[in-house]
Amino acid sequence: QLQLVESGGGLVQPGGSLRLSCAVSGFTLNYYAIGWFRQAPGKEREGVSCISSSGGRTNYVDSVNGRFTISRDNAKNTVYLQMNSLKPEDTAVYYCAAKPTIRSCSISISFYDSWGQGTQVTVSS
Repeated sequence: QLQLVESGGGLVQPGGSLRLSCAVSGFTLNYYAIGWFRQAPGKEREGVSCISSSGGRTNYVDSVNGRFTISRDNAKNTVYLQMNSLKPEDTAVYYCAAKPTIRSCSISISFYDSWGQGTQVTVSS
């Protein structure tokens, strides 16, 4: 059974860093594109970043470009989202999602088939 589990969220001060992990099971990560999304209270879920199955292509929403870095370790069946210079507006529940494709990736919600349960990130002093 395909499963994605996010971890690494927490409370951090503005300017701080967190690294989120998306551990997958029930499928071979090598053939999947992975996306990271977030949803703040009262707002719609938005795409944050994505990485292709090979890791050769990545994409970021403008608001996090230069601060967040997505990476993957297929041997460990895990995708990471390194978040630096965090801002209060980054506060949200962060989700990872998977799509079986060897092509590129997308930060569009409709692109993905499977979703994790999310991890809370709170940026506050």
